[in-house]
Amino acid sequence: MESVLDSIRSMLVPIRKEGWPFIAIFFVVAVLVGLLWQPLLWIGLFLTGWCIYFFRDPARVIPLEPGLVVSPADGRISSIASVVPPEELGLGSEPKRRISVFMNVFNCHVNRSPIAGAVSKIVYTPGKFINAELDKASEDNERNALVIEGAAGPIAVVQIAGLVARRIVCWTREADVVERGERFGMIRFGSRLDVYLPKNASVFVAEGQIAIAGETVLARLDGAIVTRQARTD
Repeated sequence: MESVLDSIRSMLVPIRKEGWPFIAIFFVVAVLVGLLWQPLLWIGLFLTGWCIYFFRDPARVIPLEPGLVVSPADGRISSIASVVPPEELGLGSEPKRRISVFMNVFNCHVNRSPIAGAVSKIVYTPGKFINAELDKASEDNERNALVIEGAAGPIAVVQIAGLVARRIVCWTREADVVERGERFGMIRFGSRLDVYLPKNASVFVAEGQIAIAGETVLARLDGAIVTRQARTD
């Protein structure tokens, strides 16, 4: 009996504690509207199941090779560009490599640190809630930025709210030391993360590629610029 229970536990994905209030609200509303009209109960239970799925927090296999930068989020690589970082990051006025990862409402929304290092700065900036896939979202949208001092210098990771997202959560604090792939926050209900890298970073992903937080290697910090080519089949 114990082995059966262990097998069941191994198949269950942990749920972030931040999600339980939302899950409870979805369930209670499902029951209440179901009392008015039974088909609404099933719709409500389906949405409750989606809410549970949204707040999942699966374990990840973090690569340990030195110099790697991993994706901070599950989602699609929506942009790779050389841009001037937002002023609040304090990274200067020279263009840097920016990799953007767009999360839809079905992706896991737990965010992970792209490198190991000390968090030297956290800056929250209020703003708009335009489509997070647009370039101007990096400057116009509500966002929360972390600057992490790693062995190869500082990089920044920015949580950006989108059309649906209305709550950026960051439980990491300034002066905290984080490991590569360590959880540092989440954004509720769809959004985007930007990673700002040195100009000489070797990029290992292509636009349109699907990334897995903590596992997908975005770049190396110890080589010349090598942007991968890709095709869509």
